[in-house]
Amino acid sequence: MDLNILFDTPKPVIGVIHLLPLPTSPRWGSSLKEVIDRAEQEATALAAGGVQGIIVENFFDAPFTKNRVDPAVVSAMSLVVHRVKQMVGIPVGINVLRNDGHSALAIASCVGAQFIRVNVLMGVMATDQGVIEGDAFQLLRYRRELGVDVKIFADVLVKHAQPISVPQITAAVHDTIHRGLADAVILSGWATGNPPTIDDLHEAKLACGSTPLLVGSGATWDNISQLMEYADGVIVSSSLKRNGQIQQAIDPIRVGRFVDAVRSGIAHHKHKHMVEARS
Repeated sequence: MDLNILFDTPKPVIGVIHLLPLPTSPRWGSSLKEVIDRAEQEATALAAGGVQGIIVENFFDAPFTKNRVDPAVVSAMSLVVHRVKQMVGIPVGINVLRNDGHSALAIASCVGAQFIRVNVLMGVMATDQGVIEGDAFQLLRYRRELGVDVKIFADVLVKHAQPISVPQITAAVHDTIHRGLADAVILSGWATGNPPTIDDLHEAKLACGSTPLLVGSGATWDNISQLMEYADGVIVSSSLKRNGQIQQAIDPIRVGRFVDAVRSGIAHHKHKHMVEARS
């Protein structure tokens, strides 16, 4: 998969819209209009700040179900993502937490979203929702049945979880790409807001080969230059929120600052490699 074709840049910044609680979730506030208004505001802020992609997820539905979400969640997310796609001219993806790739694919196929994120595509993970087993077999066949070219971005050793099988990064990456047929791999830190280590990123990048590797958590304008030396893109949320607080809305000023840091980091690495090539 070529990220440049999907995002019109070889190293995209993908901003995350954390939806307010949706119908049937424990904190549902009975106002879908409020959910939509917040999502529209954040989509505008992300696009204005210069991100090359957006991913929409039901982050504030916690605690999550480990399997399929309620149909009301699917309906609400379909409506929200449709509205977001009407507002921005950049690729939009979907993550249905905790691990409902089937619903994400269904939504994407109906609203024309270009990619989904799947937290556990392969292997077995002990999570705060219990034991989650990857099901690439059913998910890939469902994509074929739907007849859509929706890309699957799959986490490896996902955050907020511990592996029961394949605890080693290289093996997990190989399985995710070659046996799970993921289009791109995501590597995160141990929890939301925590980055992966540089050593882990380096190992994952070597294992990925030509498959894109994205940072899935913990990126800031202070560390993004280091992270992007090995990563092919970044999925970012916490750093873009007002005051860096996860409960707050997206701040367009922080988005612009983050995107500028990514561009500066990429330019720095290009210059560094050119100097090394001449020496």
